[in-house]
Amino acid sequence: MKNTIFVLFVISVFFGCKPKAESQSSHSETPIAMDEGTLKKIDIHVHFKYSREYLPALFKKWNMQGVLVDVYREDPNGIVRSWDNYLTHAQTYPKMFSLCSAIIGVGIDEPDYAKKTIEQLSQEIDSGARMVKVWKNFGMVTKDASGKYIQIDDPRLQPIWDFLKSKQIPVLAHIAEPLQAWRKLDPKSPHYGYYMGHPQYHAYNFPEIPSYETIISARDNWIQKNPNLKILGAHMGSMSHNVDMVAERLDKFPNMYVETAARFGDLASQDSDEVKAFLTKYQDRVFFGTDYGNSIPQSSIENAQLKEEQRLLDTNYRLLWNYLSGTDSLEIRGQKTRGLGLPIDILKKVYYQNAVNFLKLK
Repeated sequence: MKNTIFVLFVISVFFGCKPKAESQSSHSETPIAMDEGTLKKIDIHVHFKYSREYLPALFKKWNMQGVLVDVYREDPNGIVRSWDNYLTHAQTYPKMFSLCSAIIGVGIDEPDYAKKTIEQLSQEIDSGARMVKVWKNFGMVTKDASGKYIQIDDPRLQPIWDFLKSKQIPVLAHIAEPLQAWRKLDPKSPHYGYYMGHPQYHAYNFPEIPSYETIISARDNWIQKNPNLKILGAHMGSMSHNVDMVAERLDKFPNMYVETAARFGDLASQDSDEVKAFLTKYQDRVFFGTDYGNSIPQSSIENAQLKEEQRLLDTNYRLLWNYLSGTDSLEIRGQKTRGLGLPIDILKKVYYQNAVNFLKLK
């Protein structure tokens, strides 16, 4: 089978991970006296669309659970979701996976849009969804009948937020892209590979897409208008290039939290002491996430490739563990840095307890 079909552990084109090992550590792989299974972990942002025979053992090795995050997106063939796959996985491995549903803005002009969306969410919450995702199609892709991009603070969405508040279901919000999406491609950027491979999301080439500032402002307005709705900012709230910018929002919005998925390269590009100080101050409001996953069935992968996929997934989880817990020099997505050396009490929160509290897991 051609290597172009082999996706390793990475998620399909719209999720933002590179189709190779995230990076290589340059020093020891055991920075503190704990192995990978010492602490409980929840990866709050994964996209394992297809089952893998190695995943249960790998997750057990890492003492880890995962939240399968659905994405409701448009492509040339119509609306695409992974919900049915994820539901099957969660039902097969209920102790391993939790579920995150999703919505889309397509059809927002229809008078029963909110009603239909709430009906869908009600069914999926009853099936086990503990969170609902909104994706960057709000603000960057989906337009209403007038041709305007639908922003996340659109009043037509408010009945949905009111419903989720009544159910005490939080929202995972991937609103906007990294700032790099609105800039000329920089080979030194941790996002260079993604936008080279997925130019449709490189807003720099599409001046009709609203500005980064416009989308972030709409996101902030939405959070402010819904103080009783818990909101988890995916990918460090799309502000991963500057932890001070994230801190400003966390100070302003008590109902906002953030997770790290696919943004460790941005953290590694900043001063380690500043990142450590940020995580120390906001240790109760930052969750571990990766965006890892897959996009093709196991039956389409040769055995040797499957083993390599498993090896790379394990290697990348270890790299992130070394970055958070150790103090050695390492490299993440081309960004040379050193480990943060977070104390065990903070690691326990970021890796596990914050997600348990947020999602009300047992």
